[in-house]
Amino acid sequence: MKITKLKVKNLNSNYTVIIGRNILNQVSDQIKILCPGAQKIALVVDKNVPNKFKIKLKNYLKKYKIYIFQYSVNEKFKSFVNVNKLVEKCLSNNFNRNDVLISLGGGIMGDYSAFAASIIKRGINFINIPTTLLAQVDSSIGGKTGVNSPRGKNLIGSFYQPKLVISDVEILKSLPQREFICGFAEILKHALILKSNFFSWLKSNSNGLLKNRNLDLLKEAVSESCKIKLHFVNRDIFEKNIRMTLNFGHTFAHAIEAQNKYSKKINHGEAVIMGMMMATKLSYLKKLCSLNTLDQLKQIYISNNLKYDIKKFFKKNEYKHIANYMSVDKKNNDNKINLILLKKIGQTTKPNTYKISSTELKAVFNKII
Repeated sequence: MKITKLKVKNLNSNYTVIIGRNILNQVSDQIKILCPGAQKIALVVDKNVPNKFKIKLKNYLKKYKIYIFQYSVNEKFKSFVNVNKLVEKCLSNNFNRNDVLISLGGGIMGDYSAFAASIIKRGINFINIPTTLLAQVDSSIGGKTGVNSPRGKNLIGSFYQPKLVISDVEILKSLPQREFICGFAEILKHALILKSNFFSWLKSNSNGLLKNRNLDLLKEAVSESCKIKLHFVNRDIFEKNIRMTLNFGHTFAHAIEAQNKYSKKINHGEAVIMGMMMATKLSYLKKLCSLNTLDQLKQIYISNNLKYDIKKFFKKNEYKHIANYMSVDKKNNDNKINLILLKKIGQTTKPNTYKISSTELKAVFNKII
């Protein structure tokens, strides 16, 4: 399988996203080039990553003094208290700005580790090795780091770019199906917001992706998804305008997760699946998109058994709480909820052009679930 290298270029930094199969051996040579003064490596690992990949990575880094920190992670783990514990461990081992912190895990581990790297001595070298489909196509790209607050998701964080991202699709074969679908949700989002031809490709190949886990198709899906995300990120690194397009379905999703108290009952991808359907139903209700657009989305959900009925998870009296969480979303810039809605496959409303009050949303909530 040929390796794909995507260049991320913005005002703050340049780095490479390497996508391929069995490419963990790239890490040592890349550290030598990108971080020539490094002597210590903090390897921050999700315990769910199969041991063979941990062993491989450790062997590839044997020239360095390695400190391994393993964690069992979930959304509740992603807290400022836990970040501080990692920071203090690195400081106690006298890490300096030449040294490297590597994340080996999914999006939660990447967000957590990157935030820690950004505040250790005002920033040490960070390398992200995402091990879930969701992380490879979404959170590993773009430099957003953060942890959760009791008041909402990702409300504490920073923008901090990695030195390198290595996405090895071989690791994805080990994922539970539920986690795999979680990543497919973000791929679908990318297909909906920019390129209608990618949506057509996804409809044709979703079976090969979700059921067969064909690695060639996976590499293509990851690469195309990353290109679409970079289309927005490179134009708006600090999420002031066009990058907000990537939040299609996510304002709903983050509120669903918060109301769910970040429990395993609903994971991030499942919340995004629900959120995209709700956003598209609202788009149709407000006559922004056609019934055909809504039907196309419903069809890909049905054919891939993507669950989007939130009535199975929340009581009717909880809907108002979901709307309330949406009111404090970090993309809001006044007292209304700032939404990205769908105009057609491959085109959304522009950021900051569609806003709805919490009262109005609560009034139509039953129609969009």
